[in-house]
Amino acid sequence: MNNARILIVEDEANIARVIELELEHEGYETEIAADGLSALEQIEQGGWSLILLDVMLPRLSGMEVLRRIRKEGNTTPVIMLTARDTIVDKVMGLDQGANDYVTKPFEIEELLARIRACLRTQLSTSGTHLDEGELTLADLYVNERTREIKRGETTIELTPREFDLLVYLLRHPEQVMTREQILEHVWGFDYFGDTNVVDVYIRYMRQKLDKPFDAPLIHTVRGVGYVMKESVT
Repeated sequence: MNNARILIVEDEANIARVIELELEHEGYETEIAADGLSALEQIEQGGWSLILLDVMLPRLSGMEVLRRIRKEGNTTPVIMLTARDTIVDKVMGLDQGANDYVTKPFEIEELLARIRACLRTQLSTSGTHLDEGELTLADLYVNERTREIKRGETTIELTPREFDLLVYLLRHPEQVMTREQILEHVWGFDYFGDTNVVDVYIRYMRQKLDKPFDAPLIHTVRGVGYVMKESVT
């Protein structure tokens, strides 16, 4: 049996009920919120292992719920549920700090796999990985316990997924990591998405970690993947 508590934020009662039954069958503890404001209230009570968050909600949109909880520093994994199938909407959700997204209609097996992957990544990030402490490369400093990131004297803020990606690359300095390796270790083995999500996140990270500074640390190896290393002057 699982001890994970999952909040289902979905205004369509029949969909919410199906998800609830499937998750409880898998051993998860669940609650349902039918609108954005109710979801915020339940999230603020704490204790959630994961949040399934529909984008289109009454009273307050899923995107706004996500934006508010991330602004408050809540790092609970969030999987967005959306009927929209455009890259813009997906990227917007990911940029706001969503850990993953599932497009409706979806197969329940896919949703369960995404949930397992998110929970597994969260456990590894909050468990043994945090005990490894500090990581550095050139003038970049990362503290896994406090999630502090600095380049020189500049403090950098990353979303939870960006942080996981950065830590993974920093643990393998000078090593070229393929998109498939990154997906497996950062998104989870059961991730069903396209590998171009890695490119999207690398782009986000470069805007924050490399662009404002003289020497880039994230390098592309064309046709293979990415590597973190000091720039050769």
